[in-house]
Amino acid sequence: MRSGFVNIIGKPNAGKSTLLNAFIGEKLAIVSSKVQTTRHRIRAFLNGPDFQIVFSDTPGVIEPKYKLHEKMMHAVKSSMEDADVCLLVADLRDDLLELDNIFSSLKIKTNAILVLNKCDMVKKDRIEMAEAYFKDKPYCKKIVTISAASKLHIDQLQNAIIDMLPEGEPFYDQDDLTDLPTRFFAGELIREKIFELFDEEIPYQTTVMISAFEEKTTLIKIAAEIIVQRESQKAIILGTGGAMIKKLGTLSRQSLESFLDSKIFLELHVKVRNNWRNNELYLNEYGYNA
Repeated sequence: MRSGFVNIIGKPNAGKSTLLNAFIGEKLAIVSSKVQTTRHRIRAFLNGPDFQIVFSDTPGVIEPKYKLHEKMMHAVKSSMEDADVCLLVADLRDDLLELDNIFSSLKIKTNAILVLNKCDMVKKDRIEMAEAYFKDKPYCKKIVTISAASKLHIDQLQNAIIDMLPEGEPFYDQDDLTDLPTRFFAGELIREKIFELFDEEIPYQTTVMISAFEEKTTLIKIAAEIIVQRESQKAIILGTGGAMIKKLGTLSRQSLESFLDSKIFLELHVKVRNNWRNNELYLNEYGYNA
């Protein structure tokens, strides 16, 4: 039996969350074409007859600009401290020198697999160039080229991970998928719809807090607060005559019903909290206390 902690690290939009979902076969991490979608460390468990992999999806590696960013980068650093294996996920379309600088700066002390992602979006010579460039890097114990979106070579990557795991009993029950509460994922699914519906600064200056989560006989009642930084942002999310908040509510409810396999009654409220991304008390209240 092999069991261990495997942490997924890379630049924003490298495909880390898509990779986690591909492994688990469930949508546990929200996905967006916009960068910096992931803000929390999300644990998910992949169980087999003779292995358990405890994955951690982490925020993209960035230079912090405010306290929320600092919390996100702390989640990345703390994830590396308990890792048995690190997956360094690289978008094959990105600049190779920039990626090397990022991965080198992490000073990884454990086994690392370089995951060259989005191989279906580049030509063969680009893949060969990247493999040759990274093969002798000190942080790179193995290279696996994949497409997380199409699940190409995921099995090969999984086998490489298992080979590096230490022997040991599972850390979590074989029936569990994650150690996070359901209300966390409810908030994330609503936040995903904000990324889909709104542009510019709105998704990045918004967070979602679940204020009520009640399981009734025939449905689940959820109340969520959408936190923004300015009154003008509240007006945008509400929309003319409440049109946008209604659309957000409908899409969020549909997503929640699919995820929870239950009828959902959803209430959304928009609140202004000035400069919440730089306020320690607000960040702790909204779950950014890593």
